[in-house]
Amino acid sequence: MTAAQRQARATSADELCREAYAASAGPVAGVALVAVGGYGRSELAPHSDLDVVLVHEDGVELGDLGSTLWYPLWDSGRRLDHSVRSMGEMLDAAADLRVALGLLDARHLAGDPGLSLRLRATMLADWRRQARTRLPDLKAMTRKRHEVTGELAHASVPDVKESEGGLRDAGVLKAIEASWLVDASTPALEAARMMLLDVRDEVQELAGRPSDRIAPEMWAPLADRLDLRDAEAAQRHVRSLGRRIAHLSRLAWRRTDAVTGRSSAGTKGRRTPALARVAPGIAISRGEVVLDKGTSPGDDPTLLLRAAAEAASRDAVLAPTTAARLVREGVELPVPWPASARDALVRLLASGPGLLPVWETLDEIDGIETFLPEWEQIRLLPHASAIHRFTVDRHVVETCAAAGSLIRGVRRPDLLLVAALLHDIGKGSLQDHSVAGEPMARKIVARMGFTDLDAEVVASLVRWHLLLANLATTRDPDDPATTAELLTHVPDAASLELLRALTEADSKAASPAAWTTWRASLIDRLVSNAGHALGAELTHDLPPTSLPVPDVVRRDTGAVSVEISPHEVGATVTVIAADRVGLLADVAGGLAAMRVPVHAARAWAQVDTEGEWGVSAWEVSDAYLDPAVVRERIRRVVEGTQRMPDLPARRDDELPPIVEVRPDASRASLVLEIRTSDRPGVVHRVLTTLAGLGLTVASAHVSTLGPQAVDVFYVQEVGGVRPTEERAAAAAHAVRTALGG
Repeated sequence: MTAAQRQARATSADELCREAYAASAGPVAGVALVAVGGYGRSELAPHSDLDVVLVHEDGVELGDLGSTLWYPLWDSGRRLDHSVRSMGEMLDAAADLRVALGLLDARHLAGDPGLSLRLRATMLADWRRQARTRLPDLKAMTRKRHEVTGELAHASVPDVKESEGGLRDAGVLKAIEASWLVDASTPALEAARMMLLDVRDEVQELAGRPSDRIAPEMWAPLADRLDLRDAEAAQRHVRSLGRRIAHLSRLAWRRTDAVTGRSSAGTKGRRTPALARVAPGIAISRGEVVLDKGTSPGDDPTLLLRAAAEAASRDAVLAPTTAARLVREGVELPVPWPASARDALVRLLASGPGLLPVWETLDEIDGIETFLPEWEQIRLLPHASAIHRFTVDRHVVETCAAAGSLIRGVRRPDLLLVAALLHDIGKGSLQDHSVAGEPMARKIVARMGFTDLDAEVVASLVRWHLLLANLATTRDPDDPATTAELLTHVPDAASLELLRALTEADSKAASPAAWTTWRASLIDRLVSNAGHALGAELTHDLPPTSLPVPDVVRRDTGAVSVEISPHEVGATVTVIAADRVGLLADVAGGLAAMRVPVHAARAWAQVDTEGEWGVSAWEVSDAYLDPAVVRERIRRVVEGTQRMPDLPARRDDELPPIVEVRPDASRASLVLEIRTSDRPGVVHRVLTTLAGLGLTVASAHVSTLGPQAVDVFYVQEVGGVRPTEERAAAAAHAVRTALGG
């Protein structure tokens, strides 16, 4: 769309540089002005720098040519990135990979064209001569950049240039191609690169500055500029380009690794690559899965799935040309599927690290729709929840990969893997995705040839795949009512096993924050309770139901014990003191006063022969808290000398807090469920309000999911009595008012 504009910008810049060179009386021999990088490719964005080098023969004195040349360029208002080097210095500078990559695109602007041509030829020859040693360094540099910028296909604020799958990676592929070791540049790459250049131009126009990052509010105007339907269509378009370039990049790097890792002597004398037959109709050649000699794609409808499973299980490349031929010339799978197709799908899904690259290849050649047409509904669909790090389809693949590591712990690993594949298949519809996905999953599993009973199990897992995590983190897992609600939807031990494994896989695929030791312990406690209710032996590493009360707390009823246990994503702050009304509010206040973000919390009462103790465990992101400081802040809150942070007012565009009474969630307590935007002081405000009403908190379950807080409090009157309906309504109203609702 904007190629002509880019060329016009480059032509205008070329004329400016030539005029400046002529005005500075630049010589016609021995000196040349060359464009490098994006300017060298004539691909100037609206706010691109002019990357130029004034190069000269060794021994040639330039005098003040450099300074007189740059001034008119600066005066023109152009952003300039310039340098002056001799030919020998150019070779030395090319030791820096970034400089070397830019010089591969060197283009003559003014002065001695022969010198510019020699510079380009020298740089290319030097690059090819050192390719086997330099490409591994380039790969390491590229990977380090990806760790910082994330993937263009999934980052919440993607960078169309620097993110994985962005324009920088497309340039790296061209550099790999220039090495003559691997055919890395393809028509698909060039088409994607050109469309991504269009995106970058429009992003810079919208930003009004040299920015390549797409902020969330830019998607809608970007859609208008790209003539797309809406913001979601713009996201799908840009992210699909990033995914294609990332996929081609991964494929090129695997092939590059194979070439740089083997000796050239081993291939001498062989004109055609060797084929090693690994399955009926399938062979491996140079680390890639291809068709065996004489195999016809039209003779076997299971061939695509079997080839994909073979590649993934061996962590080998599924040759794109082979996959494309199988899609183009293959025949449809019969309904129901034969057992060999079902087995191949399960083997593919269970392949762990090998799954993603093979699935990406299938996605690029529209192969997934040949056996799962419903995939198109979730393909490149953005997640609505901020806690997710991937688009819906990639999240599903990551869930399958995570489930592959859990199959030894369930009796039906095939059903676990298929449920992982289908658990979000209902997204993209107007219904709740779990509700929409249930009948879809039932139909798909039946089409695959599973029994009706298996289809019901998978459909139920899809319907209730969020239930276990929700109950464990927003209800008391030790309350019989919580167990009863779980067992209403999970009828037997085998289904409970599958649901627990699917919950772990789904959480791990969402983000590291979605599966912590804390969350796992709550889920495992609920699973254990449900297993005992079913009469099943389900073993998990569970935290103790009670904690030892320190002697200092037993001796002094006013003392507070604070222990901090660091772990992989922060720390657990455990507080024990003699139980009283308002204790939990004081602890929450101490943490709020320190502005410590609380991601999750659980509180409960312990009773023994010496008294009743209040225990609370708080999951925080700061692993370096000082227990003495936390104790001091709690003491100051109790004494009323600690100034508490103000709870920020609710913004006009922010949803009001939801405070609901759950009358059936517990027989012994009033259960208050609170959903509100997460901000400092929310838990303290709620607990202080309840304490002011003379209500005690038997247990609390605080959970933060992205920008939202979901907090559940089991509330009782002093003495352990369940509050009346009137008291429940008053408490809900008071909390709602306190939160600004």
